[in-house]
Amino acid sequence: MKETMKGVNIRSLFSRNLKRLRSIANKSQLSLAIDAGLTHNFINDIENGKKWVSAETIAKLAIALKAEPYQFFISESKWNDQGAEIFSLYLDDFSDSMAKMVKEFRIRYVTDGIEDKEPEEKKVSL
Repeated sequence: MKETMKGVNIRSLFSRNLKRLRSIANKSQLSLAIDAGLTHNFINDIENGKKWVSAETIAKLAIALKAEPYQFFISESKWNDQGAEIFSLYLDDFSDSMAKMVKEFRIRYVTDGIEDKEPEEKKVSL
């Protein structure tokens, strides 16, 4: 039985979306494989349409890519229509990463390794 849905090859759709989501997450095949607990060769075979995935593997990939499982099955036209919405999913993660980087930089180079403490509120005596 051919894996099609209205003329769309599901395996091909999955592999394109895996590549797209991996690119958005700025991960190599190797780093994705490590994060998902899979082998680099398996990721490569999935992306080239040589292997198919189980529901468990889809879950592992979604977690490693910080994506939703349904995103592996979004058609090209939907990606184009919802590009900004999908991009916003990763914007928050990027903002958090930048904030952590700035904090680490300040700790290492500005405060000589001493973490900044939150300023204590001034107490008002009556």
